[in-house]
Amino acid sequence: MPDLPEHNYIIEARGVVKKFGFKTVLRNVDLFLKKGDLLALFGHNGAGKTTLMQILCSLMRPTSGEICIAGFDLPHDSESLREVIGVISHNTFLYTNLSADENLRFYGMMYGVPKLNKRIEEVMTLVGLSKHLKDRVQTFSRGMQQRLSVARAIIHDPLILFLDEPYTGLDQHGAEELKQLLENFRDQKKTIIMTSHDLDRGLELCTQAAILRSGTLVYKEDIAKIDKGNFKNTYLKFTVKKPLFA
Repeated sequence: MPDLPEHNYIIEARGVVKKFGFKTVLRNVDLFLKKGDLLALFGHNGAGKTTLMQILCSLMRPTSGEICIAGFDLPHDSESLREVIGVISHNTFLYTNLSADENLRFYGMMYGVPKLNKRIEEVMTLVGLSKHLKDRVQTFSRGMQQRLSVARAIIHDPLILFLDEPYTGLDQHGAEELKQLLENFRDQKKTIIMTSHDLDRGLELCTQAAILRSGTLVYKEDIAKIDKGNFKNTYLKFTVKKPLFA
């Protein structure tokens, strides 16, 4: 992996545009994050949050713009980038006919994880599923599958995590475990981008908050400068209006 000086941004996105035919989904998005930042990205359905996440984690190409993540330029270095990121999305990327152990072993071998048996035990404990190591994923509840998806995403100890609505399907216990896990990652100076519809939960975890509206990043601020009690009004101010573009 390229050297990353401390003063540099680990995620740099400049002028990112994404069009699907005549429809523009992202409009000149600029985003800069340093090591240890946890960005909570808010916005209504259709604002472009998932599209932006897919572009940043190299699952989709932008129409235009410049992106450099962990020293890798996209889309040219997509394969190398995927070795240092973890992705959690609506798709769990799990093989339901295999056991939890077999799923993690597959991904661990794909990433060349050393001491894989020990690492599998570690991540299964972290997500609270150590007793279900040999169970087939098809027997798991939606919440359990989501927790296993987290284990899959961190099996190779990535530098950066992309989480698209990670709390979907989690019960209260699973949500609390995910919160603790994300806090640990943040404290380890890993970088996280998380989309969420839950304003309170996002603000509780993040170091920065942003709002995407009609494909435009209309708000971004450090958590220290945010009035959490008034953030709902801030969110409504930037979202409940006549569309920016007809």
